[in-house]
Amino acid sequence: MSRSPSTPGCFGGFFRRRHSKTSARLATHQHAPARTAEKVEPCVYTHANPCCGEWALPAVTDALPAYTPIRSAFNEKAIDTAREEILAKAPALQEVSLFMFDHPELGYKEYKAHDKITSFLEDEGFEVEKHFLLPTAFKATYTHGKGGRTFGLNSELDALPEIGHACGHPLIAVAGLAALLGLRAAMKKHDIDGTVVLLGTPAEEGGAGKVELLKLGGYKGMDACMMAHPGHGQAGSGGVAPSLAIQTVNVEFFGKTAHAAGAPWDGINALDAANLAYSAISAMRQQLKTTDRVHGIITNGGQAPNIIPEHTQMRYFVRATTVPALEELKKKIIPCFEAAAKATGCGVKIWTEVMTNDLRNCKPLAEEYAATMMSQFNIPVPTLFHDWSAGGGSTDFGNVTYALPSCHPHFGIPFTPGRANHTPEFTDKARQPAAHAEAWKAAVGMASVGIRVLADETFAKEARKWWEGDMEGEFF
Repeated sequence: MSRSPSTPGCFGGFFRRRHSKTSARLATHQHAPARTAEKVEPCVYTHANPCCGEWALPAVTDALPAYTPIRSAFNEKAIDTAREEILAKAPALQEVSLFMFDHPELGYKEYKAHDKITSFLEDEGFEVEKHFLLPTAFKATYTHGKGGRTFGLNSELDALPEIGHACGHPLIAVAGLAALLGLRAAMKKHDIDGTVVLLGTPAEEGGAGKVELLKLGGYKGMDACMMAHPGHGQAGSGGVAPSLAIQTVNVEFFGKTAHAAGAPWDGINALDAANLAYSAISAMRQQLKTTDRVHGIITNGGQAPNIIPEHTQMRYFVRATTVPALEELKKKIIPCFEAAAKATGCGVKIWTEVMTNDLRNCKPLAEEYAATMMSQFNIPVPTLFHDWSAGGGSTDFGNVTYALPSCHPHFGIPFTPGRANHTPEFTDKARQPAAHAEAWKAAVGMASVGIRVLADETFAKEARKWWEGDMEGEFF
């Protein structure tokens, strides 16, 4: 079987190939026993995250079958209009994106991005609400005709500490802008009644900005909502897949300080408690499900080696496939902290932050997006529902999918095999013209879904019905 170095990655629905370098080393080791009686099968494709038990999943053959979209794209002429507008505005949109790359800002501090994008929107003639419900959020609106439905889009704004926009949020921002522009052009030319809304959403990286906007009514009145996220892979890759629910668990241990050499018996070591908790959780991983994720750090381990720490802090991310599964997982994790405190004689304080729900992509919206990506760009978009083998990330858009019919596709950008988002390399690759070209394609896909939601009442009802069934557990 041939092995291409440009195999797409696995995050959020991207498929990857397994690499067998480790297996090859084991097979040629001088102490490896001979296995002449056993037939050794060659490695095959899988669609698993490499730490999610690839061996347990069915193999995907090397020769992929011909792709047949589940549905045909709706109103190709309107989609062509949206695509033409997006490509016409691409140079100006890329300038906005590069400004964000050059001026990365952390969550809830995205003032430069806010001002840059809202200025662009005002110049384009949109109705803009600056500082919408949150200091760095915004809302842009366009309405055509009277009445009709409302379709929502999202532009993320925040960067990561030290490594800048290593999750590609400028691409998300301008993909949302592009879809807004394309949808407005299609609504005008083809007389499609309705409203399209673009929300600038701060603090996705740990700040749960969309959750706050939901609480404040930012998504009220929307009939459907979308955003698109870049990921490692290659041009023409991507997919729609669920993500994990996540909650942050913060822990503090309280001991008693003492001189570590002069009178250690007088101390109660809070660092020992943190170490015991870390070790207990690490040992527990063997008994966790392959889709569970528990990872943390010690944020305060003491001040000096010769002082027994009286206070330490830990911060953990706990992830699971669904909100109920996350609640069950926490029941296993919290006792590890409590037991560590009891074993060392420390006091303990445990508190959690806001929960970010798993992604529950609406199937009709996802299929419509996939149909357009195929008809417009000949890009097959795999759609997975309730199958977490494709990735282990999390997003605050998950809470949006619990609130209304929504869809969160990923699109691949040319990137180094084996590397992923949240790395300095991704920051560099995401700002390149080739990455922006993929963002424009995703924008066309989102605009096409908006066209159908606004123009096709039957489709809008279908999306709502499917979402309601999913929330009630009908499909999972």
